[in-house]
Amino acid sequence: MRLPSLCLALLALLTVATAAHATGTAVPLWPGGALPDGARQGALPALTAYIPASNPTRTAVVICPGGAYHALALDWEGVLVAQWFNQHHVAAFVLQYRHGDGHHYPQPIDDGRRAVRWVREHAGSYGLDPRHIGIMGFSAGGHVAATVSTHYDPKTALLNDAVGQASARPDFTILAYPVITMDERFTHLDSREHLIGTHPPASLVHDLSNETQVTADTPPAFIYVTDADTLVSPENSVAYYLALHRQHVPAELHVFRAGKHGSGLGQHEPLLSIWPELLQRWMAGLGYMEQG
Repeated sequence: MRLPSLCLALLALLTVATAAHATGTAVPLWPGGALPDGARQGALPALTAYIPASNPTRTAVVICPGGAYHALALDWEGVLVAQWFNQHHVAAFVLQYRHGDGHHYPQPIDDGRRAVRWVREHAGSYGLDPRHIGIMGFSAGGHVAATVSTHYDPKTALLNDAVGQASARPDFTILAYPVITMDERFTHLDSREHLIGTHPPASLVHDLSNETQVTADTPPAFIYVTDADTLVSPENSVAYYLALHRQHVPAELHVFRAGKHGSGLGQHEPLLSIWPELLQRWMAGLGYMEQG
């Protein structure tokens, strides 16, 4: 029996849509691969979509790997984290933002804002709730996430397209051993230098020290750090938590006694392996994940 031509057309469209939304599919962040400043950088910037078989809460998280603004830890702070979210029925989009020589501020932050806008604009096609779009960052990627969370209004590199009209404000923020401040007393100097140079103006240092930029409209945050981190001072996480607390923004901070920087999901360090479970409980409490 031959299917009517309309049915065949619909089946073809469904097949294409399913392939486009398959796990591990990379999508360009800017149309045509062209960057807003006219430059190009290979496959960057891009989002790689990881879509679970089911997503009851219709939640998605944009993941920003770390790498001191000159590299990206795409495996243990990107792919493995996205797979963890999928196992808990949450969609994830790993962001490859611009970094390294010639890609200083505001380019990485522009990419972070664009990523949130992109996922929100495409929420319907992925079965997501546009009010359930979060951002997560590790180390320097934590600075991207925190900066997007406190600087979601700027219109730099805002293309006049449907994505550009969507809100860049995340609905929640997840930070793992993040760089928060650009204050040289507590920042990660390597990250600071790669983002804003060796002699940045004081006004830019202040503007990108996210503990000074929190308002009552800043998204709720979950923060994980270790007291033994000798690379990025825990002062960063504590300062951001206190800033949120003063503005009455719901926040949860977990400081573990031991554990090195760059632990990812902590699965290879028994003392840290519980932190993803704590994250799951926090997200479930806000309606962004099912309780395990």
